[in-house]
Amino acid sequence: MASPTPVLVELFTSEGCSSCPPADALLQTLDTQPYPGAELIVLSEHVDYWNHIGWTDPYSSRASSERQSAYADHFHLDGPYTPQMIVDGFDEFVGSSSGEAKKAFGKAIQTEKIAVAISGVSLENNQLHAHVEAGPLPPRAHKADVLFAVALNRAESQVAKGENAGRRLAHVAVVRSLSRVGKTEAGQPFSQDVSVKLDPGLDPASLRVIAFVQEPGPGRILGAALQKLTN
Repeated sequence: MASPTPVLVELFTSEGCSSCPPADALLQTLDTQPYPGAELIVLSEHVDYWNHIGWTDPYSSRASSERQSAYADHFHLDGPYTPQMIVDGFDEFVGSSSGEAKKAFGKAIQTEKIAVAISGVSLENNQLHAHVEAGPLPPRAHKADVLFAVALNRAESQVAKGENAGRRLAHVAVVRSLSRVGKTEAGQPFSQDVSVKLDPGLDPASLRVIAFVQEPGPGRILGAALQKLTN
């Protein structure tokens, strides 16, 4: 039996957005791997542009907002919005739409991906170390970025103010760090050690790491891998 195809699923969301909880719930469902043939590698990227209306999302970052804005330019949208789901860097839609997600996964698993591997993961003194490898780019790609994310397996908030006041919200694969760790060009495999500084007090068992190769733009995802940490 063929191995499932890795598919990167990015959800741009905010605890300050009343339309986002259904999308957050959908992402949790996708993390349980409900689609045969696809290994869904999910990322919850919390934007900060909703923070001004009464509730500061504790998981939000300017970096997530900037990444989403770059996607908005790439897709020729009027601007970013929440909730937005982006599949493999080539399909975007309202993040709570399970029907659109299913259609996007059907297309994504038809695309051959390059191999990506993560090894040697450790967390010491708030510094996460890992080794990332990726195979040569496919013929159509001339260059690509290698990105590395560290995410919380689960996170919850009791929202006190804003559009979701009074609600307890749950999230999965909440990004705490996402950075470009290298570049790769046609015909060249990638192999590099990675080191990421994290907030103090994180339990290794609460974390997962994701590495993926993406065409500039940000554009199409060419390969991805996930590994959960253990104590």
